[in-house]
Amino acid sequence: MGSMENPLIRVGLIGCGRIARHHIRSIAAVDGVELAAVCDLETEKAEAYAIETGVSFYANYREMLSTRDDIDTVAVITPSGMHFEHTMEMLEEFGRHVIIEKPTFMRPEQLVTAYARADVLGLDLFPVFQNRYNKAVRRVKAALDNGELGEIRTVSVRLRWCRPQRYYDMAPWRGTYSHDGGALTNQTIHHVDLLRHLGGEVAEVNAIMRTLGADIEVEDTAVATFKYRSGAIGTLEATTAARPDDFEASISFVCAEGLAQIGGIAVNELQIFTPAPEECALNSEDFKGIEGHGAVYGFGHTDMYSDIRKARDGNAPFPLTQGDALSTLQLLHAFYRSDEIGQSVDVGPNCQSTRLGQLNEAVSELYRTPAA
Repeated sequence: MGSMENPLIRVGLIGCGRIARHHIRSIAAVDGVELAAVCDLETEKAEAYAIETGVSFYANYREMLSTRDDIDTVAVITPSGMHFEHTMEMLEEFGRHVIIEKPTFMRPEQLVTAYARADVLGLDLFPVFQNRYNKAVRRVKAALDNGELGEIRTVSVRLRWCRPQRYYDMAPWRGTYSHDGGALTNQTIHHVDLLRHLGGEVAEVNAIMRTLGADIEVEDTAVATFKYRSGAIGTLEATTAARPDDFEASISFVCAEGLAQIGGIAVNELQIFTPAPEECALNSEDFKGIEGHGAVYGFGHTDMYSDIRKARDGNAPFPLTQGDALSTLQLLHAFYRSDEIGQSVDVGPNCQSTRLGQLNEAVSELYRTPAA
């Protein structure tokens, strides 16, 4: 429990979709962090979690936050295209710290604006990229940082997953450029982040995107080559048009002193590690047995909430910085921009997609809490 010096972090959760249960379980596992309330426009979803956890539930987050001074932090796990609008309201209208699910925001300028406002208000933003905490990822990160693997030569991402039409038909925001993005933004965003987190900054990308397996406006298939600032080169293949099931989600590094490959359902298995093959089993995790859809989300959210606790206590900075989150979003946009103009692009602030994160008021209106 928190003390007077380190008060309890009380989290209000907005959005009770698939990942909500995992946030709830992760919060419960961290000392000094507590779930205070849950909220969803579909009241029955919020009520189900409230019954399970014993907290209050709301259909209107404005009611929740205006009547509950004990809630100091809000987890925004609404549709991706609503993250910016909801985050800004949490900051400006209610003065709460905000946890933001992937892909943080849909556009880089939204991230810059939100962080600038949070700084002025003395509030914290905590982006979620839980796969950075996986044992396999941490082991490869250490081996790349300490020179054990040597300099990187080539990097490869392969994501071959199955998302049929019924998946996109589950909700109006799915499969839209405004609120979801396609295979790269939704399903492959963690690999895009790991390209940078493990390999360093990417300088240039060349991408081709197609929609091959579903009737949606966004891509369900993307292939790309890219070049790191270091001179290393890489390839990316990402699709949700695989049938009939999910097959692979891996990232591999061919280096001067060896090869490392991370795979599994959520980059949870160290499949190849030539410097010390016996360490593969030690640095692999089985996510299939975790309750609450853990096979997709893993254990990382618990470590993230622990880091939020440390950051709020002043014991350690939150490891995912504003610059880190911005660079991942800029890299994501570069893939889309390359496809849009049909040529290689330089990654950076001047390279943004014209499609990803475009406004769609009709969809936004479906996920807005009505004004009182």
